[in-house]
Amino acid sequence: MSKKSFYYLIKIQFLGYRFHGWQKQTKHKTVHLMIDKTLNFILKKKVFKTLGSGRTDAMVSANGTAFELFIEDYQIKNLDDFLENFNFNLPQDIRALSIKEVDPVFNIIKDVKEKEYHYVFACGSKFHPFCAPLLTTIHETLNINLMRKGATLFQGKHNFKTYCYKPRKEGTFERELSCCEIIDNTIYKANFFPEKSYFLKVIGKGFGRYQIRLMMGALIKLGKGEIDLDYISQSLSKNNSLKMDYIAPASGLILHQVKFRGI
Repeated sequence: MSKKSFYYLIKIQFLGYRFHGWQKQTKHKTVHLMIDKTLNFILKKKVFKTLGSGRTDAMVSANGTAFELFIEDYQIKNLDDFLENFNFNLPQDIRALSIKEVDPVFNIIKDVKEKEYHYVFACGSKFHPFCAPLLTTIHETLNINLMRKGATLFQGKHNFKTYCYKPRKEGTFERELSCCEIIDNTIYKANFFPEKSYFLKVIGKGFGRYQIRLMMGALIKLGKGEIDLDYISQSLSKNNSLKMDYIAPASGLILHQVKFRGI
């Protein structure tokens, strides 16, 4: 008798500061590892596997992302009870937001419609150490208005090879961003946060390794006066040979949300 599989989409959020990214790695604590350890405990000896909607780097957080849970020959009877038990056993820096049974044809990677990232930062001073997990501090004063203009240059369809870490010759570098802008931070707040902070908002279907952090690195250099708007324009042209040498710190980057087709 053939075994039947059941499929669930679980949306989560996590603080990435103590994790070495999403993907399981030998001798490193990762988000995927902690999720599978928790599921292994609450599902006991049931056969299951999990697949994330994408990877995040070490110290990167997520306000909203998701993974798919595949369980062999076992259907979760009460999704609300399962979610409560899952959260009870997860570490405090990971939280499950929802669970939904999905059709077997759903593909958590191919069915991603768009991803929205935020890079949170402040400048001009040394701020409270408690900010470190969520906000990057640039000690120098930055030209924010110029950085706003620079951010808009990334919007649209461009060649992002300059903003891919160790690009391969056979890689695909043409990508499209539906949004790229620097806006005042009104989302991430705490009483120890600086009075004024900002975030780079980027929306697209997919991104290369370190792409957003390299883009933010270029914008920081622009704000310091080390490069100009023409540099960014040229760096996005098809046959340019420019290389961005500054990768912005990981802890300011937050995966804000992932949207799926048909969900």
